[in-house]
Formats: sequence, structure tokens, C-alpha cells
Amino acid sequence: MIASGDAAGAKEIALELLRSEVHQARCVATFILGRLAAGDGDALAVLKQRVSLDDDWRVQEILAKAFDRFCADTGYEAALPTIREWLSATSANTRRAVTEGLRIWTARPYFRAHPEAAVALLSPLRNDDSESLRKSVGNALRDISKKHPDLIRSEVATWTLDQQGVRQVHKLATRLLTSPAA
Repeated sequence: MIASGDAAGAKEIALELLRSEVHQARCVATFILGRLAAGDGDALAVLKQRVSLDDDWRVQEILAKAFDRFCADTGYEAALPTIREWLSATSANTRRAVTEGLRIWTARPYFRAHPEAAVALLSPLRNDDSESLRKSVGNALRDISKKHPDLIRSEVATWTLDQQGVRQVHKLATRLLTSPAA
């Protein structure tokens, strides 16, 4: 559909598929919208405002991939304002689309060169109300620790561990760090 060059037609099909009760149809719709999102602000808005409300976890996984596709097509550095916007959204699914979609963060061009930017975006979510989001944040930070252990050690050393959510993220983020300072 995308290769046909008929973006408007592809979007129309995607919007129709989103109405389906079949999760696979909604997944296909989400993929299509993700391919269109960099050039179509309305497609990006549908992903954020409508797809993020879908109750099916499989659709949410595709939303994460669609968000990464948007960032790749836009350029990760150029997408930073949208990344920040989605990370501050009221919907935990929207926030998780970013944290999970950009994993492994340091495999993405901008964040490979600026891992500290990824840590700065992820760390404020360490005590989020959503357990699935906290797990995603902890896992993303753990991924970063593989190549940048000192960066993660420095970050978690600033955390107060008196809240259960922060302790959960800390445990996940530091799992691969061997130093007791972690």
C-alpha cells in the first residue's frame, strides 16, 4: 500500500482497519500509520490519541515499532520534541511506545552518539505509575549499561530508593553492573 505511492488511500485503509475488532487488522493499521507519520501529522496524531488507547498488548507492541519508524524517518535528533511530548503524555501506552520503541536506544544513530540524552529522557520515568512502563525504562537503562556502565552508575547514584517504583527500575537498570556502587 505504501509502495503504491497513494498515501491518502493507505491512510484511509488504515483508519478503516482501526475500526476492526480483529487485533491483527488494527496491527496492520498501526504499521501503515507508522510508515506515514513522518510526512503526515494527522497519522502521528491518530497513533498517539487513538491507537495508544487500544487494549490489546499486541497493538501496543506495534505502536512502539511505529513510533520508532516515525523517529527513524524523521531523524532521531529532529524527533526529540515529539519524543519529549510522547514521554509526557497522560497515556502510559503512549509513554511506553517511546521507551520500548526506541530500544535499544544506543543502537539508534543520535542516541549512539549521545547516550546521556537517552538516560536523561528515560530516568524521569523511574517512578511512573505504570508498572509496565517502569519495566520498560529499567530494561532500556540496562541495555544502555552494556556499553555505558559508568553513565548508568552515575545516574542511579543520584536516585532516592525510598519508593517501590524507583527500586524496581534501579534493580532492572543495574542488573548487569558488577560494581557494588550500582
